Amino acid sequence: MTVFTVGWLIWIGFFAIEEGIALTNKRNGDTLSEHVWRWFAIPEAGTKADGKRPSTVGMRLRRFVLLAFMVWLVLHFITGGKF
Repeated sequence: MTVFTVGWLIWIGFFAIEEGIALTNKRNGDTLSEHVWRWFAIPEAGTKADGKRPSTVGMRLRRFVLLAFMVWLVLHFITGGKF
């Protein structure tokens, strides 16, 4: 096992612990999903956009960057790093 494997396993373990605690405490705004939704100004499921936050160029750019990264990451994983 390399130092990188150990590092990734520690990182994954820390994430699992932190996310597990966040999921079990039932408070709003502490899971990774809730943070991403807030960072990218995405309304949570079941809520209505309040209309107070107009769509700005910056907001659209942040959402595009998130979408582009997620598409790249999926393609990267399923093609074995060829993309």
